Amino acid sequence: MPAINSPVISTDVHSQSALATPCKKASRKRGAYSRMAKALILVAASATATVHAEDFSPNFSLILDGHYKSSDSALSEYGKGFGLGHIELGVSAAIDDLFYGKFTGVVHEHDGKTEFETEEAFIQTLALPGGFSVRAGRFLSDIGYLNGLHTHTDSFVERPAAYRAMLGSHYFDDGVRLSYVLPTDTFWTIGTEAFSGTKMQAADLTDPKSVGVYTAFTKLGGDFNEENSWQLGLSYLRNDNGASISSHDHEQEHYHETSEEEAHAHTHSHNAQFTGKNTYIADAVWKWAPDGNYKYRSLTLSGEYLQTRDLSDTIEGNEKNEGFYLSSVYRMTPQWAVGARYGEFKGYEAHSDHFDEKNLKETEFMVSWSHSHFSTVRLQYTHQTGDGFDNANNNIVTLQYVMSLGAHDAHAF
Repeated sequence: MPAINSPVISTDVHSQSALATPCKKASRKRGAYSRMAKALILVAASATATVHAEDFSPNFSLILDGHYKSSDSALSEYGKGFGLGHIELGVSAAIDDLFYGKFTGVVHEHDGKTEFETEEAFIQTLALPGGFSVRAGRFLSDIGYLNGLHTHTDSFVERPAAYRAMLGSHYFDDGVRLSYVLPTDTFWTIGTEAFSGTKMQAADLTDPKSVGVYTAFTKLGGDFNEENSWQLGLSYLRNDNGASISSHDHEQEHYHETSEEEAHAHTHSHNAQFTGKNTYIADAVWKWAPDGNYKYRSLTLSGEYLQTRDLSDTIEGNEKNEGFYLSSVYRMTPQWAVGARYGEFKGYEAHSDHFDEKNLKETEFMVSWSHSHFSTVRLQYTHQTGDGFDNANNNIVTLQYVMSLGAHDAHAF
């Protein structure tokens, strides 16, 4: 934080000394003034740095996420047995009165190896006029409902199957966002983003564009009354690097499959596996809490539908990747909550001159116990059925803990 810890103070004392007369007495006097001026500047700089350092109060947070899983499952980042989940180390603070900054590093296991990845490192404006805001760096896209939320706030062990297949669980990337909150009584925001698109590239793409993904979204929400709140959203994602270029040569196809597997083994599984040029998302959330107090008792119903079209530049067809989920979570007491979620995904992988269809249906039930806002233990049962995915026909039991150390940003609606 050079602006805070190393304030840059300029001075013209040297240029003043250049105007000294040959008079020795005047010269000694001017030299004394110069040394005094330097001393005052150093004192002022030290005082400024002290004041800024006292004002600098960043939030440090550490999310610990671990689990035991009874068996492997389709489209999952978590393997069978004991394992670590999404461990986050975050630092955030207002940089000054104009900018806010945040860093989130993630430690995770992939193919038996522990890896570290920067999930967020962005700055955001705080004082643009008229309800505008700009975010730049690496951050979570604000498309859909779940994608803009950190995974440790979820009510289930993993994101729905459609999210895992089409957004790599949660889509974050390097880019810039412009958002605008309309001056209306009902909450209404619109925004647009541009990203590099590296996490949303088709597997066989050889010459991707440096800016490959553009998004546009709007969210509208409000309160029916003191106990009932709602939010609706529509999002569009244009992915210039998303359409596959399938080879007609079998040997090249095999080579691409092998290369894809090797590449996947060395990259994080947050990359989307099913991509296309145009993705549309619709989401809806309804929340109920007696007297508006969500701490003691609440019910949350949510759902999203995702659809991706234009899957290939070389294979003709109207195939589309699509999926949805419906979720219900009931908090009975401040400590106990139960939930159920059902979701489906149907996608197509390009092979030679045709598509191979894959589909997955997922039913999940969970019960969670939270001693406080910072500690949760969750037991979840997952049942999967489908075609084309490995480990898709399993009944999975997962025991998970999610613990939060330190302060972190408030959770979104």
